[in-house]
Amino acid sequence: MRLRRTVAMAVTALVSAPLLMLVLPASGASAHGTMSGPQSRVYNCWKEGPESPDSAACKAAVAAGGTQAMYDWNEVSLLEAGGRHQALIPDGKLCSAGRDKYRGLDLPRADWPATSISAGNRTMTYHATAPHLYGKFTFYITRAGWSPTSTLRWADLVQIGEYTQAQPTFSWNVNVPSRSGRALIYSIWQRSNGSNEAFYTCSDVNFGGASTPPAPEPTASPPNPGPSPTTAPPQPGGSWAPNTAYAAGARVSYNGLNYQCRQAHTSLPGWEPPNVASLWLQV
Repeated sequence: MRLRRTVAMAVTALVSAPLLMLVLPASGASAHGTMSGPQSRVYNCWKEGPESPDSAACKAAVAAGGTQAMYDWNEVSLLEAGGRHQALIPDGKLCSAGRDKYRGLDLPRADWPATSISAGNRTMTYHATAPHLYGKFTFYITRAGWSPTSTLRWADLVQIGEYTQAQPTFSWNVNVPSRSGRALIYSIWQRSNGSNEAFYTCSDVNFGGASTPPAPEPTASPPNPGPSPTTAPPQPGGSWAPNTAYAAGARVSYNGLNYQCRQAHTSLPGWEPPNVASLWLQV
């Protein structure tokens, strides 16, 4: 009788083992969180629905990088950051943490969904799906005069708070300085409990009123400048334009380069050919 019971228990364990493997989360080890107040770009686009987002900005982000980036809203991170954020993430790619998967989050636009905010002590909250006990949270805001239609650079950020914690706290009171119009709050969560991993977020906010005129852009040449506009011969489709229906195979010019339409679509602001590789092929 004892032998039968032992054999039955062994068979049950063998049958159950695959089922246990199936219910284990596939990405729990790498999914950690993002800013929920004010909402980050990736969190907002995920809540709108990656397959059919509501806002033009999220539509453009999905067109640029695909839907998977929005489903993976809680892992905009670098595994081996170790505090070397500026060394690892180039200007223009702060919102994506320099990862091509999240490139849609870097699109410079003035219509990203934004949280209304005012100066003073404001509560910042983080939606942590896999919290860790130790870490440092650093908050920044864009400088006065920053334009949301310009590339976000490290030099555009002003630090407004830093918190080192030994307990899983994901809410802070941060003294937010005065701004006019649109601004961006940037956060970095650098883990320190035996991991070099860091997480990055871009949250668009609106202080209301007219935006301060942007400061002049630097005169230095941008990285990897493209060919001169005079090098591109006119294309049959003319210059790319928003709100235009393009058929597959159509050719256009944009910023001195030529592109061929990969799939039929009606263009939107932010869907410029360099930003949406799924729609345009440089030729």
